[in-house]
Amino acid sequence: MAKTRYAPDRGLIARMGLTMFLLGVVFVAFILALVFVLEASHHASNGAIVFFPVLLAVGLGFGSFYWSDKIALRTAGAVEVSPEQAPELHGIIDRICALADMPKPRVAIARSSMPNAFATGRSSKKAVICVTTSLMDRLDDRELEGVLAHEMSHVAHKDVAVMTIASFIGIVAALLVRFAFYSELFGGGGGRGRGGNNNSNGGALPVVLIVMVVGIVVYAISFLLIRMLSRYRELSADRSGALLTGQPSALASALQKVTGEMARIPTQDLRKAEPLNAFYFAPAFAKRGAGASLSALFSTHPSLERRLAELAKISEQLAR
Repeated sequence: MAKTRYAPDRGLIARMGLTMFLLGVVFVAFILALVFVLEASHHASNGAIVFFPVLLAVGLGFGSFYWSDKIALRTAGAVEVSPEQAPELHGIIDRICALADMPKPRVAIARSSMPNAFATGRSSKKAVICVTTSLMDRLDDRELEGVLAHEMSHVAHKDVAVMTIASFIGIVAALLVRFAFYSELFGGGGGRGRGGNNNSNGGALPVVLIVMVVGIVVYAISFLLIRMLSRYRELSADRSGALLTGQPSALASALQKVTGEMARIPTQDLRKAEPLNAFYFAPAFAKRGAGASLSALFSTHPSLERRLAELAKISEQLAR
């Protein structure tokens, strides 16, 4: 974590640490299972099923980490703006940087009917804060400051780096399943030797199926753990941002406004923003009613009710 004036939350830090530890345990078990399967197969060609997904995952992980700012801005259709082009927005960010004692990130604006914001970048020097035109139109200065303080907490806590590292195992598992599937679909897994007979260990088909099953299980577990970690980090950003500005009620008001406006946006438009859903201040999709409890397990963000309740606790703490 960068040395800033953002207040740490020991409870959340402990839970995030436990989640990262569990991801590490899953990763180690994943590697050991693959090594065991490959050694048991006695078939060197099966190593390609593992080697190429890992190599590709490393490349994708490095690219998403190193160029996260460029990728996110291009996806959002955002452009960087100077203090002359957006003086009020830059002024709010300047105040937050002074309060937090941290370097100023680049500032970008995306023309969108969806009120939202996000922060990205592999480090504070490469960070960029992006807001949509709709968000600036609908929030007052206090509310906008609360949202931006939340987003800059992600920068201070290096959340992009943390989530990229945490996602690596899921990327490997997903690619492994796909490679194993296509290997069997198009090449028969290399399981038949000369004369069309299976090898002495039962052929490569069982090996490919085992690799697929292991990949699916690991992906499912890592997916749930990563989503849990993402929700913790959103709560942490809410808390640290609210404590920095001293106005949790402004952040709560912004959350309610953004969520309310999101419900009025056509589903088709929301789906276009789905690639950046995990980055956004508030998710584009949030199920309510029946099935909401189950969908919460797969959500990148805590529920609105949970976030408002936590902010209400902070208001009570500050009032004492």
